[in-house]
Amino acid sequence: MIPILFSENSTTFTSNGLGPLADAISCKVNEERNGIYELHMEYPITGVHYEDIKETRIILAKPFDGGTPQPFIIYKISRPTNGVVTVDAEHISYRLSTMVTMPFTATNAAEALTDGLADHIVGVNPFSFSTDITTIKNYAVDLPKAARGVMGGEDGSILQAYGGEWEFDGFDCILHSSRGSDHGVTIRYGKNITDIKADVDMTSVYTGIVPYWTDGAETVTLPEKAVMSSHASEYPFSIVK
Repeated sequence: MIPILFSENSTTFTSNGLGPLADAISCKVNEERNGIYELHMEYPITGVHYEDIKETRIILAKPFDGGTPQPFIIYKISRPTNGVVTVDAEHISYRLSTMVTMPFTATNAAEALTDGLADHIVGVNPFSFSTDITTIKNYAVDLPKAARGVMGGEDGSILQAYGGEWEFDGFDCILHSSRGSDHGVTIRYGKNITDIKADVDMTSVYTGIVPYWTDGAETVTLPEKAVMSSHASEYPFSIVK
């Protein structure tokens, strides 16, 4: 499919959004099991809708032939090289890295995801969680943490406690007991970026924090949980640390 560009605050992707990026030179998606899920696109500065390609906007693209189109948030746009820019975007589920969950406890995987994670995320939560794992095992989050870290990728995560493989389908996060087959195929790409224009990179921007204090036995948080920047309204969604 031709990748399609959407605005920053889009939550449905059934239209042509801001328009198809019909002049894309290449558009590749790299997904690793329980790992990175990113898009890399090369686009000419003379291409249609080039001026609309901006950080935090969303590219809808198929992750593989026959796959369901997925939304990817642009986080970096390179300098032009010979009239071409490279655009890096991460799956919309990466927003969970900038959403904080408060402490909770659970006795199984389903409870950890639905009654725990989903119900304890600070602020508006557009994501849903489900699993087919039936393991009975106590689980606890003792401190405020990034939601995606609680899901997997750090010690004490839900993935570490219950095992499985994550599937991200738009705003749906599904923890499967097993997903797909390993055919030993990987996707690799290289970059060589030089020119006079600066890169645009949104990876270190935050619009709020969830402060807390702990001595290991007791944890104290604020009644309002998050403290937001006075500039938070200038961004299309909250980016909380």
